[in-house]
Amino acid sequence: MSTHFPFTAVVGQQDLQLALLLNSVAPNIGGVLVRGEKGTAKSTAVRALSALLPGVDVVPGCRFSCAPESPDPACPDGPHEAGTGVSRDARMVELPVGASEDRLVGALDIERALAEGVKAFEPGLLADAHRGILYVDEVNLLHDHLVDLLLDAAAMGASYVEREGVSVRHAARFLLVGTMNPEEGELRPQLLDRFGLTVEVAASRETDQRVEVVRRRLAYDDEPAAFAAKWADEEDVLRARIVAARALLPEVRLDDAALRQIAATCAAFEVDGMRADIVMARTATALAAWAGRTEVLAEDVRQAALLALPHRRRRNPFDAPGLDEDKLDDTLEQNGGEDEDPDPDGPGGGRPPQGDGPDTPPGPGGEAGDAPAPSVPEQGQGQGQGQSAGSGDRRPVGAAEPFRTKMLSVPGLGEGAAGRRSRARTEHGRTTGARRPQGALTKLHLAATVQAAAPHQRTRGRSGRGLVVRRDDLRQAVREGREGNLVLFVVDASGSMAARQRMAAVKGAVLSLLLDAYQRRDKVGLVTFRGRDAEVALPPTSSVDAAAARLELLPTGGRTPLAAGLLKAHEVLRVERLRDPSRRPLLVVVTDGRATGGPDPVALASRAARLHEAQGVASVVVDCESGPVRLGLAGSLARDLGGSAVTLEELRADSIAGLVKDVQETNRRAA
Repeated sequence: MSTHFPFTAVVGQQDLQLALLLNSVAPNIGGVLVRGEKGTAKSTAVRALSALLPGVDVVPGCRFSCAPESPDPACPDGPHEAGTGVSRDARMVELPVGASEDRLVGALDIERALAEGVKAFEPGLLADAHRGILYVDEVNLLHDHLVDLLLDAAAMGASYVEREGVSVRHAARFLLVGTMNPEEGELRPQLLDRFGLTVEVAASRETDQRVEVVRRRLAYDDEPAAFAAKWADEEDVLRARIVAARALLPEVRLDDAALRQIAATCAAFEVDGMRADIVMARTATALAAWAGRTEVLAEDVRQAALLALPHRRRRNPFDAPGLDEDKLDDTLEQNGGEDEDPDPDGPGGGRPPQGDGPDTPPGPGGEAGDAPAPSVPEQGQGQGQGQSAGSGDRRPVGAAEPFRTKMLSVPGLGEGAAGRRSRARTEHGRTTGARRPQGALTKLHLAATVQAAAPHQRTRGRSGRGLVVRRDDLRQAVREGREGNLVLFVVDASGSMAARQRMAAVKGAVLSLLLDAYQRRDKVGLVTFRGRDAEVALPPTSSVDAAAARLELLPTGGRTPLAAGLLKAHEVLRVERLRDPSRRPLLVVVTDGRATGGPDPVALASRAARLHEAQGVASVVVDCESGPVRLGLAGSLARDLGGSAVTLEELRADSIAGLVKDVQETNRRAA
């Protein structure tokens, strides 16, 4: 039997521990989203929490963990009569990133439902997690439709499975915990809002803290049972405190003064909707119960705001979550909180005990269970700035105001990851046909199934009104939706692009395309070329904000090695094709089309472009040429790539030039 790293032995992650404990006391807070770099004990703390939760009584033999004193009247294994049950430990169920919809919500046997009229239901992970913890590691990498199902169940406390008019419902109340590394991509804002609390975690930069993390981890790895036994007393104390706080919670009084502070704080930070107010109220109440009080104080409201608001405040997609604590203190003071102690570590505060032994160093930071990540130099300290001496580099300029771009897509029909850009065969979308199922049936095409079964009814001895259906008759619905693509930007940063207004416009255009990629759930990469060579400024990633940060620091100057940029992009796409063959690429070349350096640079660039055409890569050239005299080099490059060219003005979704071009293209195709 495996032994988890003790919750009380985790070093320095007080905010993470507090958020988890508050949800253990009051699960209606809505769960926790833990954001942070790799190696910061996110998974360690979550797995350790399950050992602290009190056991649960369940109806014997019920696969849906019904409570014996009040069983779910709609339980698929019911009806159950109220009575005594059996006790078991609270479960922690992990949802893998690659899980299917059936694995999450459960599977309904469509064949038996049609042929026999029975609801043969196999429970999924949501049923397993009922009255326990559902943990999703790397929740930002989970398919959007699974996240929607997950959060809907968490909000309603129930899971619904519906297939062609056959419906099953069961209770699904659980503590939802998601962890993510923001470098690998963000969650959509509307999904962020569905998590009750959020916590940012980072590795300590203090030597003593890091030493203690390593010391505890090594001791645990050497003798897990002995290490857990050393912390058993602290674990028992914390477990008893959770039980006491749960019992005290109904007695906590949230008066009008605290409610006004909550409402004023949410209004001051311009959060959308009313969910933030409700979550803050529940969190502040849980904080008071955790501290052993029956009255909510301003310090509880302050701590609740720090946990419930950072991911809900209005911000641009590339802005990091956070809260202005000075503004928070001013708001609380203006609404009656000036006499309260804002320090949650002070008397009666809400911090959980850390169980630190005599050798534990003081101070914040640190983690347990994972090795700290190596530091990465800022962009511009390495190769990207290596040509500054004598190359005519200019200081990076800021991007112009972003705008809504035209829809750029990959032609044809793909089968990549779900997204919002190009047409693809997907599990969700409009039904376009039917086929025989390959493996388990997931989406029944009812009309095609009936059509396949109808000719055989007499030979199968049909005598009643029911249709005799066999497995060979079942047909899987073929659906068409949208996929996310790999959008690889190849940006000209040479001297010909270095005019400040021009480069600001170029960066504004690329930033606009990055915003579009963020909304369409694409992976993005960034290749830049200038001087004598090209470099991969950002390997393909789901973190669109990382691409925006690299773009902001992009310097300009030197010659225009266009061929080198295209060849570097060709190599990046070759590697990505091996890693993720189902994700189709879209190459976006941002240049004026000029090529300099070496013998016959234009011909060399043309040959490099035809490599992409030979691979069938969808390409778009964003023509940055300006001035009264235009050479049309970007258009020639687009023809070599087998793609299309748009000017910066045409890239705007609302541009008149783009509208005229669309109409002309439509008329040309019609003719």
